[in-house]
Amino acid sequence: MNLSKKHCVPCEGIGQPLSKEGAEKLLKELPGWELSADAKNISRQLKMRNFMAAVKLIGRIAEIAEAEDHHPDIHLTGYRNLRVDLSTHALKGLSENDFIVAAKINELPLELKA
Repeated sequence: MNLSKKHCVPCEGIGQPLSKEGAEKLLKELPGWELSADAKNISRQLKMRNFMAAVKLIGRIAEIAEAEDHHPDIHLTGYRNLRVDLSTHALKGLSENDFIVAAKINELPLELKA
């Protein structure tokens, strides 16, 4: 399954969140991402080369989020430490949409600290 080639589908008020087992299966396709203990979100932490590299990546993530109409929480601390959290708020848990957006983020060029 190539998640990065898929597109998010509207999920307002329909469906159920993924089970922990379902989330763990999809997570195997996403290097660098971690499943929360309660299996309600996935996150990735990145140490960027500098502040501008972090801000540039945030912009690229925003473009993906807008195109897919599925938006992550993005945290920038310590001027270059970036954390991206994905969850489907309408379902109060994870959906395939979260994994699709994460896969697209993984395809972005990253200017990480060497």
